[in-house]
This record gives sequence, C-alpha cells and structure tokens, in this order.
Amino acid sequence: MSQTTNKTRTETTTLPARQFTVEAGRSKIQIGQGHPLSIISGPCVIDSREMIMNAARQLSELSQRVGIGLIFKSSYEKDNRGSEKNWTGPMADDGLKILEDVRKEFGLPVLTDVHRVEDVARVAESVDVLQIPAYMCQQTSLVVACGKTGKPVNIKKGQFLAPENMSGAVSKIHSTGNKNVLLTERGACFGYNRLVADMRSIPVMQELGAPVCFDATHVIRLYGISSADPAGGEPRFVPHLTMAAVAAGTDALFIEAHPDPMSAKCDAASQLNLKHWDGLIRMAMRVRQAIGTPENVGQIHSPQS
Repeated sequence: MSQTTNKTRTETTTLPARQFTVEAGRSKIQIGQGHPLSIISGPCVIDSREMIMNAARQLSELSQRVGIGLIFKSSYEKDNRGSEKNWTGPMADDGLKILEDVRKEFGLPVLTDVHRVEDVARVAESVDVLQIPAYMCQQTSLVVACGKTGKPVNIKKGQFLAPENMSGAVSKIHSTGNKNVLLTERGACFGYNRLVADMRSIPVMQELGAPVCFDATHVIRLYGISSADPAGGEPRFVPHLTMAAVAAGTDALFIEAHPDPMSAKCDAASQLNLKHWDGLIRMAMRVRQAIGTPENVGQIHSPQS
C-alpha cells in the first residue's frame, strides 16, 4: 500500500510593510502600504523652460482636480541617446534652475535622473527625488552616492534584470542608512528592440520591502526606431498596461506626458499626450478602488463594495 505524500504550494502573497515618502513645499507624497495610488509624471526631458512650466502648470491642476498625489518628473540631461546628434537636454546649469523654478512656483516635489557620481551632490540640492536610470541600476558607486544624500531614491529596474535581482540595488541604498527607496518596473527585454511587461514583477519587487511604481510609457517604446518617428512607439497601449498594473497592485504610476508629444525632443513616439491624462488617471483610480489595496490582490480578498 503506497503512502500519500502531503504536498504544499504557495497560493497567496503576503506583502511586507513598505513606505516611500517625499516632502516638498506644500506637498507630502506617501507611497506604499496604507496609502492611495500616486503618480510620477512630466515630460521626458526639458525641451525648453516655457514647455516645462506649461506642463507643470497643467499637471498641477489636473492632479488636484483628479485627487492624486503628484511628483513632477523631467530630465535636465538625457545621456542615453541613439545618436551623438540627438538632444541631450539643457544640462545642469540651466536645467536644474528650471526644475527649481517648478518647485517654487507650483509647490510640487520634483524628480530627475542622475548619471554620474560627481553630479549627485549638486542635483540633490535642486530636486526632491533622485532617480537612477534603468541602465545604471547596478552601478554600485552611483547607487551608494545617491543613498548617502539621504534623499528619496527611485531606482528603475534594468530591462536586463529579473525583478528579484533588484534586491542588490535596494541593499546598496539601505547600506547607507537610507530606507526611502522606490522601485520602478519599466519592462523586460523580449528579444531585440522590444520590451514586455511581466505583472508578476510588481509583487516580486514589493516583497523586497520597497514600494513599486509602474512605467507604461517606456514599455511601449520600440527601440531601433527613432523616437521622433511615430513608428517608434505604441502609446495606444499605455492605458491597457496601466490598468493591468493597477489591478496587479502597483503602489504608484510613472507616466511621461507632454503637451505636444510629437514635438518633443526625446521619446516623442511614446509619451502620453497630456489631453489624455485626466481620463487615464481617473480610470486607474477606479481600478484601484475596485481592488481596495495591493495586499488584497495577493490574498485574493475582494473588498466590500
């Protein structure tokens, strides 16, 4: 008579405590356990001061109308470009001054990315959140330097990494005594020149003890084609990916948005047109309301209607 072996499997997910807090001016944004959906949004790069102030004004008004916490995002430098002839931004002297003006005029917390260790201290004086680009998420010297500033740090997951491998980046920030870390999912390589979004990465990275943000506007970029070419992106899929991420329990959203995307000097083919921002975010907030909390998804618990 054969003996029956008891077999068990993991059928639910229990998320750990995770918090990310940004305070600036009139705003305090809290992301993670027990907090509502928030968003990081703004143009990919500073095309001009006029454009950035216009976008910040619109996003400030939109976020207040919709009722969602906003961290304004734009880059003063884009070092990862397909050609040496492409616009790389106004650079630090002019670009950081523009971002400082956004903070002062609209009272919004501001995020920008930093590429070099020697730039970290200067950038930290001008913005509220330091962002480590996906391609540089394993650069120990850069990650540690950002952590040592004590500023909140958003680390974009490399397209080449499994989500669980982001534990190394989190550990590097934590080693400095800085626990204020956000992880952003922006897709994984699917062959050459295409990214896909694996929604399992959201709970997997949350299990590392950091809140997770989802970036649909980079997943839909088609690499190998200039971003100035409309064929270089599939923005029509931004809503689908965004709703899927919210349903999967993301703590926050990352949406690059521009008043006139096809005139943008970087990622023209993939940024969300600001005219769609209101409708997209209202829909996302209804999906969040439907699941209640990210914890409910993993526990297969339907909130009371």
